[in-house]
Amino acid sequence: MKEKWRLLKTEDNTASTNMAIDRAVLVSCSKGKVSPTVRFYTWKPPAISIGYFQSLAEEVDLDICKKLGVDYVRRITGGGAVFHDNELTYSIVIPESHYQIPKNIIESYGRICGAVMKGLKHLGIESKYAPINDIITNGKKISGNAQTRKAKTVLQHGTVLMDVDVDKMFSLLVVPNEKIKDKMIADVKQGVTSIKQILGRNINFEETAKAMKLGFEEEFNVELVKGTLTREEIELSKKYEKECFSTRDWNFRR
Repeated sequence: MKEKWRLLKTEDNTASTNMAIDRAVLVSCSKGKVSPTVRFYTWKPPAISIGYFQSLAEEVDLDICKKLGVDYVRRITGGGAVFHDNELTYSIVIPESHYQIPKNIIESYGRICGAVMKGLKHLGIESKYAPINDIITNGKKISGNAQTRKAKTVLQHGTVLMDVDVDKMFSLLVVPNEKIKDKMIADVKQGVTSIKQILGRNINFEETAKAMKLGFEEEFNVELVKGTLTREEIELSKKYEKECFSTRDWNFRR
């Protein structure tokens, strides 16, 4: 009999809400109150998340964000600035001690990315893992991922690009030299792709989520059972959003 994990689908949340939910689930899982959890979500309004060790002021053009109605937040995971729009974001929260998760960081990235790759295969897209934290197809990046381990619990979240607007993304980032910026845009256009570009058609969240669900179930040989946040997780996420992810102290701390 397959192990049952919880599946959450939480569309259209603000940046601070999304990061607060990830943290609340991590805490709940670390206390053994919930089973390993996979969440699929989207961002409304579109947002930029920066890595834990980055400086918001140095990475993001806050005036352009305000003008275009783009949200921003600091993650609890490392990595670089990511523009979230027209994508499915996933997170997986699971005890470090779980037999499915390798102790080695790179191996654990690879295992979890394997679930995303199997999901992409269900959409007719072949891809491969590019250590430490990317998934590529036809030599182009289609998914970026980030991981942290706290309270003996693994949280990994990442993007699955349904579509991508490189020009808009770069308009939101601080690039000191315009000539360098033009080259960076050209390089990213050459190096990043999306499900829409590969399949030649629009794809929505539900179709992508259905494929990703199958991918996670196959990679980990589990059954993902649709669930909801517990009352405690809802309260925790509200607390973390109010006291942390929506505050200037957190987002501008470096």
